[in-house]
Amino acid sequence: MARTAATLPNGARVTDFISLGVITHAFPLGKIHEVLRRTSRASRRQRALPAHVVVYYVIALALFMQVAYTEVLRALVEGLRWLRFPRCAIPVAGKSAISRARSRLGVEPVRELHDELVRPIAQPGTRGAWYRRWRLVSLDGSTLDVADTKANARAFGRPGASRGRSAFPQLRFVSLVENGTHVLFASAHGASFVTEAALAQEVLPHLKPGMLCLADRYFFGWRLWQKATATGAALVWRLKRNARLGRIEPLPDGSYLAAIYPSAKDRRHNTRGVRVRAIDYTLEGVAGAEPVCRLITTILDPAAAPAAELAALYHERWEIETAFDELKTHLRGARLVLRSKTPQLVVQEFYGLMMAHFAVRGLMHEAALKADLDPDRLSFVHSVRVIRRKLPIFHAISPSGSDAIPPSGSGRDPRGTSRLQPRPAKQARR
Repeated sequence: MARTAATLPNGARVTDFISLGVITHAFPLGKIHEVLRRTSRASRRQRALPAHVVVYYVIALALFMQVAYTEVLRALVEGLRWLRFPRCAIPVAGKSAISRARSRLGVEPVRELHDELVRPIAQPGTRGAWYRRWRLVSLDGSTLDVADTKANARAFGRPGASRGRSAFPQLRFVSLVENGTHVLFASAHGASFVTEAALAQEVLPHLKPGMLCLADRYFFGWRLWQKATATGAALVWRLKRNARLGRIEPLPDGSYLAAIYPSAKDRRHNTRGVRVRAIDYTLEGVAGAEPVCRLITTILDPAAAPAAELAALYHERWEIETAFDELKTHLRGARLVLRSKTPQLVVQEFYGLMMAHFAVRGLMHEAALKADLDPDRLSFVHSVRVIRRKLPIFHAISPSGSDAIPPSGSGRDPRGTSRLQPRPAKQARR
């Protein structure tokens, strides 16, 4: 869908439309300067758009996907005039200057900032984030439409469609999600013709001991299973219908010990087998459900995780679909494409989108902790609106590269967490 060049009202200030406090809280200015120095992208001379401002601008673009490039920048820089220079007009760069500044910045510093700071945030008191002693995470992938240019089509490809080819090139990505907070982390991206299983090879090393990873049957395979278990994380993955197991021993809770093998030959000769615990169950009363669902897990002791609990827990994997919906529908906007015209800037914009989602989810997590609520009780849409509209106080970023400028006023939380209101309680979690 083509993007309308929406504009902000004349005289609009940053206080009316964006809280930089939310972004700077998640991505501190000092850390951005550190990453820019490490990647040799720090501005060597004074520019209208220095590198650290461009980093924040890339994240802000994701908060205003329907707003023109220059209007987003104006929302950022006009706040400086109202804070410190009420009589000085700060010029706003044009679209071509913004594109050049983004090209100078490139992908590397944005990716490093994402990889370093976007991570699980649940605390011991976070509701819905834990199963017994494990932090719940899920693995899955999705796609994003990108601008229809020749360069993007060559880099990302177009997926097949029922009638010829799709309207837009697509970027494919795979992420881990922290179930309780919906934070998407350890994301890997590629062209539309790259499979999710291939991208998962880059994502799985980010699992850690103390995590319990849920994954759909599409990801099951000997190599991925071995890579995931090597991290020390616990796994509960669904098995493909035609996958064959070597049954070893029944267990008291109805599950059984079995073995998986790297090849049919190994299975026939019982060599190189890896022991797993299998759980077979049915979904009664669910239309279209398969006769038997089969899970395998690295948790071999039934007392540590009973079969009935793991069967119920597996369906928490759908939390990642909710996170993708937040990212693609409520933050980006339904039927909108990533606006960048070149592959490098598409990838940069992708990381900006992921970081904006992380900033919003961090705000929601803090609000949920203060109110002792499950983060699912808070509305993502409402949280985005809180960030976009006027907040009592905020932090602005100086173009010169100095630290954030706190305005005068009360000492209330600049991220406005007190404004987030819980939604009505859910009947049941999916």
